Amino acid sequence: MTVSRSIREHLPAPLARTAGAVRRRLRGLRYSYAQLPAFPPVATTPVRMLVGPTNSAGQGYAWAQAAKTLPEVSAVSFSLHRKGQFQFTTDYGVPLAWFGQPRWQRAQEQYVGSHTHVLVESLRPIFGARGFPDAAADIAALRAAGVNVGLLFHGSDIRLPSRHAKRERWSPFTPGDDLTERLETQARRHAELVESLGLPVFVSTVDLLDDVPDAHWLPVAIDPAPWAQAARPLFAGERPVVVHVPSNAQLKGTDRIDAVLTDLHDRGVLEYRRITGVPHSGMPGVIGAADIVVDQLRMGLYGVAAAEALAAGRIVVSYVGESVRHRVRTLTGREVPIVEADPDTLGDVVTGLIADRDAAAERAAAGPAFVAELHDGRRSAEALTSWLSSKEIL
Repeated sequence: MTVSRSIREHLPAPLARTAGAVRRRLRGLRYSYAQLPAFPPVATTPVRMLVGPTNSAGQGYAWAQAAKTLPEVSAVSFSLHRKGQFQFTTDYGVPLAWFGQPRWQRAQEQYVGSHTHVLVESLRPIFGARGFPDAAADIAALRAAGVNVGLLFHGSDIRLPSRHAKRERWSPFTPGDDLTERLETQARRHAELVESLGLPVFVSTVDLLDDVPDAHWLPVAIDPAPWAQAARPLFAGERPVVVHVPSNAQLKGTDRIDAVLTDLHDRGVLEYRRITGVPHSGMPGVIGAADIVVDQLRMGLYGVAAAEALAAGRIVVSYVGESVRHRVRTLTGREVPIVEADPDTLGDVVTGLIADRDAAAERAAAGPAFVAELHDGRRSAEALTSWLSSKEIL
């Protein structure tokens, strides 16, 4: 940690924000006469949607692509690029240094304002780092300009840990834990903003309907093709290959997954591959080489990673929970083809799948059709239709 950052963290919040803004402005002076990062051309369609600024798991871009399939709709995605983070495909982005640069911020505000609909992800500022803790000021400016604004949440940005802990036996959230306390504060602040703003709200997974009951489910969207193309026949190797990708070890229950699968690996039952450091573009090959993919054991949901593994025709094992299964069944008429497991049952579930490979392969075969119906972007476009039809042509 730098000395200046340490000092800022001990300042009162208003002074810390002011100091941060001054620092960003000074740092941005070097860019004052440089060429601005390019903005995509503004479309001429009656409805022009922009989504940003997080592009979590590439979903901002995926939803923009889905929206473009609707008549008279154009869409672009925007994301903030941070060093050291894997970058997903997006229509345009900006490095963190530019995000705090006033010249870029003015151009961004003008560009974003040229759209009829703006979907704000995770209540993050969309006009740049200007000392505000959230997007409330940006949203006010957009609404004053006649732009339709919607809110979009992905998970930890709105999920209340204390509520999750009461609902889920295996919840990773415990009082006093640093991550739990930080997410609790954030979720409560965001919930208050959602209530006060009164805007349409979308959530990417159905479990979040417990936290935002009036929200609309905007299903995660993927391109199934690269996942299907990378898949090899199941159980073709000497030992079954089981893969786990610990994108967030605490939330996924990676400690328990590691313990169970490492033990089975050491006993020669399977080959366990714990995947880290692979960019998203390389993941179809990683998942396609697996027989079984263990997603998570603590959250009671399924998201992008599970959908990708299902699209590859893999046997996906995860703690989905009956509540989410029931909601998906009610909303779509489909059964979630993920094999249920929890921290107590993971070992028995995996060894059972290996023992009855025909039944396991039959379960896996349901995955591609499930994804094609719910998660190839068409359902996402349908979910956005009502909001996008409330157009105000600028």
